[in-house]
Amino acid sequence: MKRTGPLFTLLAGLLLALFMLSLNATTGTKPAATYQADPPAAKVSPTPAPTATKASPSPSPSPSRAPAPNADYAGRTDDDSSAVSVSLRDGRAIAYFCDGHDKESWLKGDVGADGSMKLTGGGGSVLNGTLRGRSIRGTVDLEGGHYAFTAKKAVKPSGLYRATSTVRNAKIDGGWIVLSTGEQVGILTRDGKPSPAPRINPETGAVTIDGRRLTARPVTP
Repeated sequence: MKRTGPLFTLLAGLLLALFMLSLNATTGTKPAATYQADPPAAKVSPTPAPTATKASPSPSPSPSRAPAPNADYAGRTDDDSSAVSVSLRDGRAIAYFCDGHDKESWLKGDVGADGSMKLTGGGGSVLNGTLRGRSIRGTVDLEGGHYAFTAKKAVKPSGLYRATSTVRNAKIDGGWIVLSTGEQVGILTRDGKPSPAPRINPETGAVTIDGRRLTARPVTP
């Protein structure tokens, strides 16, 4: 009798091995290569460019008016009873009102940029005037009287003059207005007593009072 046992066992072992290999081939999984995509980049919104703001133009400064020019003015009242002279310097003014007999007043004050002025003097006297071009038009209120006047720009020797001194123990104060016609209107006071003033030399201002020679000088503020 043939011995088939070992051969059968060997064959069975081969079949089993083939079966196991086939089983592994059919059930075994080969690890797949994995690919991890990079995460999408964050979407960055473009930063808007700053809007250029147009600067508001600065308001143009209001043109300032020039101050009243330095000059002298002389003229008469509308009723021709008196003379008025005004001297302007650097925004200040001094004026003299005189009737040539016994009524006079020295006044002073500021001049506005528009040429207006309100000058005040002793006894409550007031001069209100306005410079327009080459003349001053205004009024003087003095001792209850109201006098309108026009004083035109004066050319030397026209203008306003004054002399003060002591002569023979008397206090002398003289005021003169020299008009463009050459006429002179003035008052001389001796210790406060008024009288018509003697004529002065308009070129030099020389005047003789009670035998003494004095000099009347131009008046400015």
